[in-house]
Amino acid sequence: MSPFFERPLTERQKEIAQRLPAGEALLLEYLHKLERHRQGRRAVIARLSNLQAENRREHHIRIAVNTFEPLVKQLKGQIFALSNADLIFVFKEVALHEVESIIVKLRFMFGDDPALADEAIGGRAAFFDWFLLERDYDSLLHMAQRMTSDEEQRRTQEMPKGQPPIGNRRVASRGEALSAQMLAKLEEALASADLANMMRRQAVCAIVGKTPPQPVFNELFISIADLRETLLPTVNLASSPWLFQQLTETLDRRVLSLLNKHDDRTVAGDISINLNVQTLLSPEFLVFDDNIKASMRGTQVLELQKVDIFADLGAFLFARDFAHDRGYRICIDGVNLESLPFVDRGRLGIDLVKIIWDPAMTQGTLPNGASLEDYVRRCGPSRSILCRCDAQDAIDFGQSVGITLFQGRHVESLLAANAGKRGGLRRR
Repeated sequence: MSPFFERPLTERQKEIAQRLPAGEALLLEYLHKLERHRQGRRAVIARLSNLQAENRREHHIRIAVNTFEPLVKQLKGQIFALSNADLIFVFKEVALHEVESIIVKLRFMFGDDPALADEAIGGRAAFFDWFLLERDYDSLLHMAQRMTSDEEQRRTQEMPKGQPPIGNRRVASRGEALSAQMLAKLEEALASADLANMMRRQAVCAIVGKTPPQPVFNELFISIADLRETLLPTVNLASSPWLFQQLTETLDRRVLSLLNKHDDRTVAGDISINLNVQTLLSPEFLVFDDNIKASMRGTQVLELQKVDIFADLGAFLFARDFAHDRGYRICIDGVNLESLPFVDRGRLGIDLVKIIWDPAMTQGTLPNGASLEDYVRRCGPSRSILCRCDAQDAIDFGQSVGITLFQGRHVESLLAANAGKRGGLRRR
């Protein structure tokens, strides 16, 4: 077992976890790392969200987190504070008795709260929930995926209309308010920053049956969360919708500038990029378009967020027609289970719909009662992309309703495994 998985969180990670906005993402990332190392591990959830408001203030949460610190320092487990105030501690089974002692302390600390009183009377584990990872790993993973999706959706809903969460631009919802002066400094830093080092790519693959994934195109993205941590770690970038909108448009221009560098191999091949609708109508995009060979335009995908599209439908329709005239394909991104009934690919005149995987999809119906399989059939199996596929069950379900295009961490792992097999065959 590599000690990497037992390394304590950095001070910055602890701060993020204790301030709550990134706890779900940290937990999900950690669980992925433990996928092949489940043996001898457990997890416990302390549902502090069930406590009365006066018992779950910030200092209560901090004290509860600190009770697990000795085990974290001894490399026996990791603590995650979620946005709803719940705590999840993942630990080695050898520390079970120590964890049980901590649970006793927490029961004593919050013993006068009705949540614990009701538990004692009912004899049920309403406040604490235990997981044995060898047996319950998939259940815990799905729960973490759902919590991460719910948290991202909550942040999206809290953003004022017209402020799109573009692509992989995830913004922490706490911190010092972004000012015009800060934005000016940030834009100045972006002008000279080497964004190529922050560029990430993730493949959208065709997967049919049990055949290995076949890359169709690669999504290129830069995480605003990474930029925030690097340049303005204490600032809430979403505090002003207008300043944030300007920031994303500035970032779009920098990304287009990077893509114009023909000697940059990181942007070679069939790609998709996330853009604002306004950026698509900007002079910077015209320069980008001029530098793209006409033969390549049919392989370039422009991803637009659903929030951005419906915020100004007229601007979108104009941008869509312009992009189609130039040979680009349009993909509407960020479509979750709740918004799926309102996204009609044919009526919007777009080429692709990117659907966010949700375990609730296994019920087979949309919130309006319509069949998900019928939706995929109308949209087109080769026009629907199921993204955020972090486990095989997402791909299995997608295939069961006719989807053939997939994206996510598990798809990347399948690609890497297949590449390793090919490499092994060549070496023989």
